[in-house]
Amino acid sequence: MPKKKPQKGKPEVHDDLKGFDIKINEFGEIVSNVKVDKLNEFLDENVEDKKLVDRDDLEESSSSQEEE
Repeated sequence: MPKKKPQKGKPEVHDDLKGFDIKINEFGEIVSNVKVDKLNEFLDENVEDKKLVDRDDLEESSSSQEEE
């Protein structure tokens, strides 16, 4: 099986995440230069959760919360 070719340069990143860098250290811990809360907030706003797409109960609960 052929080896993977090393990628040159940095991958494209969304404008809100410019400078984002993530690595795994020698202990297996994820090290990032962006706080987890900020990353989760970005993902909540920009990525649709595939597991929750077809759930009817979420639409009902979010609309009932808006009415209150």
